[in-house]
Amino acid sequence: MPSSGSFGPAPAEPEASGTDRIVTELAILLPLVGFVALAALTAIVLRRAGRIVARTREVERFRAAVRDLATRIETSLDGATSRIDAVRRGQVPADTIGETIVAATDALERYLEEARTLDGPPGAIAIRDEIVEDLERAERALAMVEHGAAILAQVRRRGRELEAQTAVKRGYLNLLHAREAIARHATRADDLHVTAPGEGSGASITLREHRP
Repeated sequence: MPSSGSFGPAPAEPEASGTDRIVTELAILLPLVGFVALAALTAIVLRRAGRIVARTREVERFRAAVRDLATRIETSLDGATSRIDAVRRGQVPADTIGETIVAATDALERYLEEARTLDGPPGAIAIRDEIVEDLERAERALAMVEHGAAILAQVRRRGRELEAQTAVKRGYLNLLHAREAIARHATRADDLHVTAPGEGSGASITLREHRP
């Protein structure tokens, strides 16, 4: 007969229910899922921010290049237009502006080469192309002035003199218009700014409306 001090086998631990197991698994998985989601979101934000930073630097380089080029163009053409205006008004002889036209034309050729190499984001390419077009227009204007001045310097017949004066005047006005247009293009370049990317797209370039 067993003694009163002996014990029987210990009762078995109750097995965890299915609900308890699910709760335990969720307690482990949910933080992991949250961490993965947060890491993915952070990667997306950093990638988009990197695109914006890179595009902003690209825009800044384009702005600076256009600003510098436009300043040099204005300096070169300012003296030429003043001298041509003096010929147009009959204040100086037509045969005195040959060197001025040659120097201005040479400068425009250099500026054209430089303008064609300007690089930037898609929003800036249109500005570059318009600068090139107006530099070419300025070159044609100088050629027109040169033509008129050559006639004025050599021929004094009334018909030819009128033709020459018309050529000088038209060339002068076209040169002014080209200068003004290039200045506007530089202002538009300054107005370029980068907007945040949309879903599935890169940073975009837009133009702010310029109000004087």
